[in-house]
Amino acid sequence: MAKAVILFSGGLDSILAARFMLDEGIELEAVNFLTVFCNSGPSGDGKTPPALKSAADRLNIVLRVFEVNDEYFDIIRKPKYGYGRGINPCLACRIFMIKKAALYMKDIGASFLVTGDVLGQRPMSQRQDAFRIIDRDTGLKGLILRPLSAKLLDLTIPEKTGLIDRQRLLGIKGRSRKIQMELAKEKGIKDYPSPAGGCLLADPVFAKRMRRLMERKPGFTLDDILFLKSGRHFSLAADAELAVGRDKRDNERLSRLAGVEDMYFRPAEVKGPIAVGRGAFSSEDIFRACRIIARYSDADANEGVKVEYKMPSKKLTGSVTVLPSGEQELNRMRV
Repeated sequence: MAKAVILFSGGLDSILAARFMLDEGIELEAVNFLTVFCNSGPSGDGKTPPALKSAADRLNIVLRVFEVNDEYFDIIRKPKYGYGRGINPCLACRIFMIKKAALYMKDIGASFLVTGDVLGQRPMSQRQDAFRIIDRDTGLKGLILRPLSAKLLDLTIPEKTGLIDRQRLLGIKGRSRKIQMELAKEKGIKDYPSPAGGCLLADPVFAKRMRRLMERKPGFTLDDILFLKSGRHFSLAADAELAVGRDKRDNERLSRLAGVEDMYFRPAEVKGPIAVGRGAFSSEDIFRACRIIARYSDADANEGVKVEYKMPSKKLTGSVTVLPSGEQELNRMRV
């Protein structure tokens, strides 16, 4: 029996691609390379997203999940083929992931690689010319099978050698998922995620935060990204950023992320968010931060709020009573 590796996101396209291979009698193993930028991915805890595991379990295929943050950060810093509308290096990302999958393919003795790519679905990485670049740059020309659009693409080696019957493959093109949803119904596939952007780097708000981080700290770390993902963000100065918790979960995450070099803020006498500041905070920045925290506390808008702050590395502690920020002031600082 021929063996293949599928680059598996757990979304409908990759589920269908996997089902087509299984129906062809191919022994299949799934791989997924998670980064901190995956909306469905881990929050730095190394755990496999439940939806991803569930999708593989329903197909009864082996799933291997790898976190690749450190290597992936280099892709973001210097993407060979540029960014999309946000700060998403889609084509370089796809090449990186497929190269990783190819190493696993070699390890288990698989004959070819499968993806759920659909021609024309994504503007950067799912064009005809993009597929050719991917095949060339990964060194896998002829060994990447894209079952959902195969009839619109060049013949692959598994098709040429008779491992796969091309006539049983599809020729889907475009952004609509109507055909995939109909196929899912035919094949009894019911539990799959709704189509949605899965990468924070393509999100306009997060991309803005990320660009600012890269300007201030080109050698950013995983901790920096986890900070960007947490809470509401405000730019108080060129090198002073504040993250304010939205809810209990955000507050707990920010509390864990707060380091000895960070500013830590919380309301002293009313319920409200905790906040963490990073960068060089002047006395004016501290005052602004306290006003922002007061704005999101349970205090009345016209009521003074006492906010405590500390910075362990400088043994700085204090408190200030402030009126909450107004909406225009917040909007000027919001990132």
